[in-house]
Amino acid sequence: MTSSSMNMGRVVFYEDRNFQGRSYECSSDCADMSSYLSRCHSCKVERGCFMVYDRTNYMGNQFFLRRGEYSDYQSMMGMSDCIKSCRMIPMHRGQYRMKIYERENFGGQSYELMDDCDNVMERFRMSNCMSCHVMDGHWLMYEQPSFRGRMMYMRPGEYRSFSSMGMSSSRFMSMRRIMDSYY
Repeated sequence: MTSSSMNMGRVVFYEDRNFQGRSYECSSDCADMSSYLSRCHSCKVERGCFMVYDRTNYMGNQFFLRRGEYSDYQSMMGMSDCIKSCRMIPMHRGQYRMKIYERENFGGQSYELMDDCDNVMERFRMSNCMSCHVMDGHWLMYEQPSFRGRMMYMRPGEYRSFSSMGMSSSRFMSMRRIMDSYY
C-alpha cells in the first residue's frame, strides 16, 4: 500500500441495517448520496475518518466515524434519519492550533488552543464560544462540556458565526483534535 492510499479514507455504506441491501463505496466527499442509495442505515469504515450528515450538502446533524463497523448507527448514535452526505477527513500531521472567540465575528475574549479542551468555561472562564479561526489541524467541537452533545467538524479556516452554519446552537463548550491515532 502506498503512503498516498494510506491517507485516503474508505467507507462502504449499506441501505439496510447489518450491512444488508445495496452498497456504495466512497473514498472522498459526497454531497448527496441519494443518487447511489435510496437510504443508508449501516456502514463500515475501512480506512480513515469521516463525518456523516443527516441532510444533503454537509448540513444537519453531524457524526464522527472512524475505522470500524456501524451495523445500526441510528440506535448507536441517536440519529433520527439516515445518512445523506459524508465528508472524508484528511489525516493531519503536525501541530494543531485554533483561536476561539467568545462572540460572533471574532469578538470578545479570545484564546488560542493547541490541545483538547473539555470545558471552555472552566478552563478560560468563557461563557460562550461563538466563532473561531482554525489555523492548523482538524477539530471536533461539541455543544456541551466533556465532548458531549451535538458536534461540528472544523477544518482550517475562519468561522465567523456558528449559527449561520445551520447549527441550532450557536455556541460550543468543548473541542478536541482529530488525531492520527483515530485512523
